[in-house]
Amino acid sequence: MKKIIFAAVAALLCTLTLSAQDLPDNDWANFNRYIKANSEVTAKPLAVLMGDSITDGWFSQDPDFFKQNNLLGRGISGQVTSHMLVRFRKDVVDHHPKYVVILAGINDIARNNGYISLEDTFGNIVSMCEIAKANKIKPVLCTLVPSAYIRWRPALKDTKEQVAKLNAMIKEYAKAKHYKVVDYATVLADANGETRSDLSGDSVHPNLAGYKIMEEALMKVIR
Repeated sequence: MKKIIFAAVAALLCTLTLSAQDLPDNDWANFNRYIKANSEVTAKPLAVLMGDSITDGWFSQDPDFFKQNNLLGRGISGQVTSHMLVRFRKDVVDHHPKYVVILAGINDIARNNGYISLEDTFGNIVSMCEIAKANKIKPVLCTLVPSAYIRWRPALKDTKEQVAKLNAMIKEYAKAKHYKVVDYATVLADANGETRSDLSGDSVHPNLAGYKIMEEALMKVIR
C-alpha cells in the first residue's frame, strides 16, 4: 500500500513539474515594451511621463512634443498602477530624469486587473513618488482626465465620482509633500466637470486637441 501511495505521489509531482515547465512566459508588467527604446536613450531627459494608454497615445499622436522638450513617454495601454510600480525602475529611475510625471489610476477604477480600492491605487502612486524621491527624481502628480464614463466598463456607474475622489487624494498628498501638480481634470473639463466632448471621443482618451491643452498645462509646471 505504501509503495502504491509513494508511486502516486511521485507521478503527481512529475506531472506538476512538467506542467510548470510547459507554462508560457508571462511578462505581466510588460517590461519588454520599452527594452529597445530604453537602450537607445543617450541623454538625461527632462522628464519621463509614466502612465497608461493616455500617455501611450499621447506620444503616438504628438511625438514632436516629446522630442522637442526632451521628454520620454513610458505609457502602456491598459496598465494599472500595480504594473507601473513594478516597472518604475526600468522605465523611469534608470534614466535619471529631473522629473517623473505620473498620470495613473483610471484603469484601476475600470478594474482592468480586477478590483482594487482607491486607497490601494493611491498607495501605488505614493510608492512611485517615494521611489522617485529616493533616487533624487522630482515627482510631478497629475489629476486624472475628468471621465464621466468608461467605455469598456459600462456596468460602472460612478466613474465620475471615483475619479473626483482619487483626484482629491492626489492633490491633498501633493500639497502635503510640496510636489508639483498638473491639473488635467480642470483644464479638460466642461461646465459639468466632465471631459469636454470636443477634446475626447470616449471621455477617457484625449484627442490631439486635448493633448495640446495638456501639453500647455504640463510645460507650465516643468519648464
